[in-house]
Amino acid sequence: MSRINTNVQSLIAQRVLGQNNGQLNKSLERLSTGLRINRGADDPAGLIASENLRAEKSATGAAIANASRAEQVVNIAEGGLQEIAGLLNEVQGLVTATANDAGLSLDEKQANQLQIDSMLQTIDRLSNSTSFQGTKLLNGTFDFRTSSIASELNGFKVNGAKLRFGGKLDVDVLVTQSAQQAGFFVSFGGAQIDLGSAETFVFEVAGALGSRQLSFASGTALSAIADSINTFKEVTGVSALASGGGILIKSLKFGSDEFVRVKVVDDGKITGTGIGVFSLSSQNANAVDVASLETFTATPVQNGLTDKGQDVGATINGVVAVSDGTKASINTDFLSVEVDLVASGGVNPDAITLGKINAFTITGGGADFQLAPQVDIAGKVNIGIGNVAARNIGKTTSNDPITGSAFNVNLSDLAGGKRLNVVGGDLVAAQVSVESAITEVSILRGRLGAFQKNIIGATIRSLGVSLENTTAAESAIRDTDFASETAQLTRTQVLVASTTNVLGIANNQPQTVLQLLG
Repeated sequence: MSRINTNVQSLIAQRVLGQNNGQLNKSLERLSTGLRINRGADDPAGLIASENLRAEKSATGAAIANASRAEQVVNIAEGGLQEIAGLLNEVQGLVTATANDAGLSLDEKQANQLQIDSMLQTIDRLSNSTSFQGTKLLNGTFDFRTSSIASELNGFKVNGAKLRFGGKLDVDVLVTQSAQQAGFFVSFGGAQIDLGSAETFVFEVAGALGSRQLSFASGTALSAIADSINTFKEVTGVSALASGGGILIKSLKFGSDEFVRVKVVDDGKITGTGIGVFSLSSQNANAVDVASLETFTATPVQNGLTDKGQDVGATINGVVAVSDGTKASINTDFLSVEVDLVASGGVNPDAITLGKINAFTITGGGADFQLAPQVDIAGKVNIGIGNVAARNIGKTTSNDPITGSAFNVNLSDLAGGKRLNVVGGDLVAAQVSVESAITEVSILRGRLGAFQKNIIGATIRSLGVSLENTTAAESAIRDTDFASETAQLTRTQVLVASTTNVLGIANNQPQTVLQLLG
């Protein structure tokens, strides 16, 4: 057909040219921006997926920054604790040196006391000055706040707890097994021992700390025998009490690591009825198991009769606890606590009552770090850092060497004029307090080190891999494949040039009709 009013071929060429120009512009845009998806129309589903991945990348990057910031906080806290640990070691040395009483003058002791005073002041200063951007790290700012503390607790420590915003957490302890001391009842059948003439009763008492062999003549009062055993209780870990015609011998502490061993070396031809070594009742550590008598001449007693203590059995918030004597602890992702239970003081005063204890309530506190891209309780980690001032560490209970009464002390009691000063104070209790403080600071440093290595370090590595993979996935969806797009550009350029040429031919086509007019 030959028409001039409507040039269909030209219209077709114009449409194709427009399409090719559009594709050319899209290729140029992709190559210039580096993105395959520049607007929703390019790939709606791909845009949604890539925007979600971009959000994940942003959150993951922020979590990595959070973890790095957490590591910086822990590094500063560790630096302060390291200095405090060094000072405590020096205090320990000064206490030991000052105990050399006959070899030191009063002036030297006072000089040592001045050094200890300055070290205690430095420990307090470090606990109040170690900070990160103005936030104090070692003065209890990051310790946990608690309330409703049960009377059944001798002490407790919260190392970590995840709390929802504004929430609280009740800590419940279910005691399933009572802690026990090791012990025996050694019966002599009267208020004093009755031996043959020129005979001595020789027996050995041993505990977790050591052993001593003791000898007694006929007529020695049971109270004197108990006093002799108690003289060495800091060496043996065993104490004694004269009671009901015999001696009740028990370990100083509770737990499976404690034991009492009684060995009769020479019974001194002792006479009497109902004499020998009795085990203690499994239900009451102050009651004798009357059916367990072993005479002084029995082979087990001659070789050494041993009884071991027992650790408390408990669950804390439904998790089976690790036990050590009267202490029970759990360490989970959501809760890390340790509790020290006290004896009931009832019919069996040395027993820990079985059953549920509403121990305490955690109302807040701790150092919270957001180490996951998703902001929720699972992505948060928490660690408690207590106050390490001298008055808050080295807390122990000691017995007055004269009156025998118990008293509570802490590291600050080593200061001049206080109960544990090295000039005229109780150096045995002082060393125990310093050792306790060293242990507390070392444990805190260990917890911070484990937190830094196993939680922060592992989190940073894991998040780094996640960021790489998320970035790769987002790039695969959204970024331009330059090899493919360059090939597409070349193809489109050729098509545009070809279509432009065809359009020119189509526009000249109607002129051939003029030849029909002659």
